[in-house]
Amino acid sequence: MNNKDNLSPVERIKTGSSGLRGTLKESLSDDFTGAIREDDQTLIKFHGMYQQDDRDRREERVAKKLEWLYSYMIRLRLPGGFLTADQWIGLNETAEDHSTGTIKITTRQTIQLHGILKSHLKPTIRSFNLQHLDSIAACGDVNRNVTCTANPSESPLQQQAYELAGKISEMCLPKTQSYYDIWIDDELIVDRKAEEDPLYQDRYLPRKLKIGIAVPPNNDVDVFINDIALIAIIENDQIVGYNIAAGGGLGATHGNEATYARLASILGFLDTEEKVLKAVYEIITVQRDFGNRNDRKLSRLKYTIDKLGIDQYRSEVEKRTGFNFEPARTFKFEQRKDRYGWLQNHEGKWFYTLFVEHGRVLDIEGYPLKSGLLKIAQTGKVNFRFTCNQNLILADISEEDRSDIENLLKEYGISDYTQEASALRKNSVACVALNTCSLALAEAQRYLPSLVTKIEPILEKYGLINEDITIRMTGCPNGCGRSPNAEIGFVGTAYGKYNLHIGGDRLGMRLNTKFKENIGEEEILTTLDKLFSIYIQERLTEETFGDFSHRYLETLN
Repeated sequence: MNNKDNLSPVERIKTGSSGLRGTLKESLSDDFTGAIREDDQTLIKFHGMYQQDDRDRREERVAKKLEWLYSYMIRLRLPGGFLTADQWIGLNETAEDHSTGTIKITTRQTIQLHGILKSHLKPTIRSFNLQHLDSIAACGDVNRNVTCTANPSESPLQQQAYELAGKISEMCLPKTQSYYDIWIDDELIVDRKAEEDPLYQDRYLPRKLKIGIAVPPNNDVDVFINDIALIAIIENDQIVGYNIAAGGGLGATHGNEATYARLASILGFLDTEEKVLKAVYEIITVQRDFGNRNDRKLSRLKYTIDKLGIDQYRSEVEKRTGFNFEPARTFKFEQRKDRYGWLQNHEGKWFYTLFVEHGRVLDIEGYPLKSGLLKIAQTGKVNFRFTCNQNLILADISEEDRSDIENLLKEYGISDYTQEASALRKNSVACVALNTCSLALAEAQRYLPSLVTKIEPILEKYGLINEDITIRMTGCPNGCGRSPNAEIGFVGTAYGKYNLHIGGDRLGMRLNTKFKENIGEEEILTTLDKLFSIYIQERLTEETFGDFSHRYLETLN
């Protein structure tokens, strides 16, 4: 348990917030600043938002004696990553009216909009509400967006996992009605008794919590990086239950060896959905009661498990559920990627997975991606699904409608762009980083595309251009771009400088290891050139670059 006299400031803000309301109404009505009050900057996260500023313009603003150019990011709650065509059209309009216009697909299978001014926050949320969308608990010390295997053409069982993601999301929503009170209807009178929250109480969780559901053989959700991981166990073409794992998380702090990336540890197997939901609930309550509320750097579930030990954590969950985990069942992942292009599912419906570099949906010269997707949505013949690799699936297309969608994909250059991108580029992931993330030490999504362009000729030289090597970049050590779980990972240390990590496996079952510290582009390219050269000379039959580099690191030690 925690020392109540030494709670972090955030803990006091939460318990004294009147159900996450704080002084948000007063902050929003203050026209003299683009910012909100300091305590409200914590509370607004629970409503799916972050206060940010344009870091590219800080010096300019200071020179003109102006406050920083504050704006807000809003993230949708989309368990399983699904939108209808009408919702995409509405989202497109909202992005144009209230944000930078760019629609950002995240690594957690949802959408976020950036650059929203304070005066546009309410209109944005109300616009979402009209589309039957919300941003409740998309950020903050609660369960975040629940992810699951994205593509129904991968397995006829995907729909079952998708429905479970929705049930978990609903079960884990905060009971407070403050979201509707503040953003939708200022006059709403709330029965505070109805807001009593047995899951979160008034403390909420010590830190954010993430849940993912994988349906083998594809680990496209990177399931073991989640605080709670569910792996479907399939026998005779049916899901007979789930292996439950806990304790994943990739964030760390430079120079703090007490912090580290970790993959989830398997607790055991459960054979019914009812038991799965109960176990998820109680895994969360144990974290609520035992998690570190004194030091937020050590407050994720992974640290609680390592403090208690996996056996004690499992025992505490079993005591609360009233049943025991069975021994984990065997499963096998064969890939961890999106399968691009056309695929057909068991019902005869077609799905087209298109490559969206780092999830940025916008129009650029020669490639009107956003306009093309809007035109496709306006046909009403598709649904939209998002992947944890920041890509987009045009889903549920009938046989008779496929040619119409195919023609639009060609007209707007979308299919050509997807087909022509290299394997390395298609297997790249980057976090937002600069210019809006306040934690970023270096670039990520704005820089990785150009770095990949410089790595591609090296791959070409060694005959590796078609290798499915995973490469990921984060602008800081918090892990949002999942760089610790890649074959090649970059972690920003300063502007233009990165730690280079290698040796992660291709299936998401092993983290990588730091190889070089604080290096710039020239040394990155020289180092990768040398590694690829050794790889083609010394690799074993069918050995991936990640497995080779893991073995290579062991020889250095």
